[in-house]
Order: sequence, then C-alpha cells, then structure tokens
Amino acid sequence: MPSPRLLAPNFEEIDAGLWRPDTWRALPAVQQPDWPDPGELAAVTDYLSGLPPLTAVGEIRALRDDLAQVAEGAAVLLQGGDCAEPLGRAAAEAARGKRGLLAALGERLAESSGRRAVTVGRIAGQFAKPRSAPTEQVGDRLLPVFRGLMVNDPAPTTAARQPDPYRLLSAYYTAKQVIEELAGAGGPLDTSHETLILEYEQALTRFDDESGEWFLRSTHLPWVGDRTRQIGGAHLHFLAGLGNPVAVKIGPDATPEDAVRICALLDPHRLPGRLTLISRMGAGRVADRLPPLVHAVAAAGHRVAWICDPMHGNTVRTGVGLKTRHLDTVVAEATGFVAAVRAGGAEPAGLHLELTAEDVTECVGGPTVPDESRLGRAYHSLCDPRLNPHQAGVVVDAVAEAMRP
Repeated sequence: MPSPRLLAPNFEEIDAGLWRPDTWRALPAVQQPDWPDPGELAAVTDYLSGLPPLTAVGEIRALRDDLAQVAEGAAVLLQGGDCAEPLGRAAAEAARGKRGLLAALGERLAESSGRRAVTVGRIAGQFAKPRSAPTEQVGDRLLPVFRGLMVNDPAPTTAARQPDPYRLLSAYYTAKQVIEELAGAGGPLDTSHETLILEYEQALTRFDDESGEWFLRSTHLPWVGDRTRQIGGAHLHFLAGLGNPVAVKIGPDATPEDAVRICALLDPHRLPGRLTLISRMGAGRVADRLPPLVHAVAAAGHRVAWICDPMHGNTVRTGVGLKTRHLDTVVAEATGFVAAVRAGGAEPAGLHLELTAEDVTECVGGPTVPDESRLGRAYHSLCDPRLNPHQAGVVVDAVAEAMRP
C-alpha cells in the first residue's frame, strides 16, 4: 500500500522513491471504462506486461533532450496526427503519409520561425478518447459512449459498445505494426498519445536499471488531457513517476494556481524538456485566460514549453449534428496563442494539431471545404474532425509568421 505521504493532498510532496506503476490505483481515476469482468482485464494486462516494450529508453532520452531545446527557445515543436487511430493494418498503412506530412510541415515551421523543428506524432497509441458523458442517445436507445477502439466499437448497439479488454492487445499489436512501418520509412518518428487507459499504460511501464528510473515504454511522449488533469487524481500521479518527458493539456477553466501545482508535481526539479504545457483555450478566450497562467508558471521558476492545441476549444456542430471546426477560428486561436504567451512573459514553443495526410473534408475552410455543405464528401474520422494537408499548412504558416523573431 502506498505511504500516506505519497498520497497526501499536497501532491507537491510526492516522494519519487515510493512511486510505482500501480500506485495510481489508490487515487480517483476519471474517464475509465466500466470493464465488465475484472478478472478478464487482469489476465489481459498481465499478458501485456510480459510483451516487449514499444519504445527504447535511449529514444525517450533523446526526445527529452530535444524538448529541452524547445523549452529554451532554440527549437520549435510540431505534434500532430489522428484524433483517434484505427486498429489493424489500416493504421500501419497510413503511418508513412503522416510521417511525411509532419516532416514537410516541420520544415515550413522551421524555415519561417528560424528555429529547428522537433516533430512528434499523435501516433502508435492514440486509440482511446475521453468523452463528455458516459452515455449517448442514439435514436430511441441510450448506449454507452464510444471511447476509442482500444475500449469498444462505434457501432450503435449495446454489444458493440461493451468495453472489451482484449482490445488492449489489439492496440498494442497495432502500435507495434505502426512503429515498424515508420522504421521502414527511413527512421522512426517519435510517438505520443494521451495517457488515458491506465491499466494499459501500467502494463507497459518498465524499470531501467542503468538510470534507476521508470519509463513508460508504450510511447515516447505521454500526455494527460484537460479532462483528466485533476490535482490528486490518478492520471497526473501516474505521469509524475515517469522518466519520460510528459505533457498536460490546459483548458480555460485552469487557474494560475492549478498550473503551478501541475508544474510542481510533474517538474519538481525544474528541468527544461521535462514538461510541455498544451494550451487549448478556444479562440475567444486565449487572450484573457492564458497570459496569467504563463506568468505564474514562469514566476515559479518552471522552464516549460508552451504549445497550442487550437482544435479542441473550437469544435462546433452543424445543423445536422456533425462535429466540425472552422479553419479561420483555428488560425485565430493559434496566432492569438503566440501573442498571449508573449504577453505572459514567455516564448511560444509550437503546435499540437489533429491532422491527417488524407484529403478529408472534416473541417471547414480552404478550397475543398468552402462551407459546411461539403463536409460529407470525405468525413472519415473515428471521433473528432481533423485538418487535411492544405488546412494544416495554413495553420502552420500562420503560426510561423506570428512567431518570427
């Protein structure tokens, strides 16, 4: 049983020497599936814990060094990929296109900003999604909500929406295929995903004898979302003990005190490269809400990298209920973020985008999707709308221009 000090309300006092991959279980964990058979889940995660890790400690350390350069202002971070990845061969087949798109966008961002670009994919693990409610109404039926293919299936039936722990294995083997595909394309892309289903992440956390650190080996850069960043909650506690670089999304409800406490928990030694904060405020709120947070974090001595997710705070529904985002609003938040971070006394460090290399029509804007009537032509996302390559380029170019020295 974890010590009382480890689980004290003042989480700035966590003793890293007492942290273990399973100590999160003593804390409240939100956004978790209601697994129907705990014994079956335990059997699956026990099997997972014996499988080879997906990432190497040396790769994780190299990314941590790169992100230190981002935090110091010598490089810029571009993080992007699917909202929710598919399972199976389709994910691997799409990997090369995503890698190529991120590389091209990174070059554009580097050239215009005058900084080296560090690119990280939302890839090889983005299989689970937090949701605003545990159920949804589909016609005359109330069904469990779709939580990503790691958990259940989007088909609107009770059986399909039942959480299935064997999907954790499908997620692992899909991620393995994706990483192998990326390696065959001329060098692996650093990977990232939201740390959401904690049983999966615990099973892939391994101790490194050389450094004496625990590393999450399902990915290079794990992050916690705005819905699961509770001080005293399981998700932040899980990140706190890892040797990986880590990230947290910060939404419009966060206070300066919240931001400083998150930094104290995850970056107690104030090491550049350890912590990235991902702002997702919404275009209409970034100018007012973000500068006080940036100022408070800097005043507390934390040299974090601030990047912008201009997608999640700007999701709207069409008249027929389809989720979308408008390109001009996404650009407005992204460029407003640059000004807001500088107003808070720091330097903006990059972008976090939901995008795809496919010519989808999920967000409004640009020549192929001039209005909402064009959204149905190629709307393929499993969850939230993604930028197509042209739209992603517009956002990157606008931010690069705003970030010019």
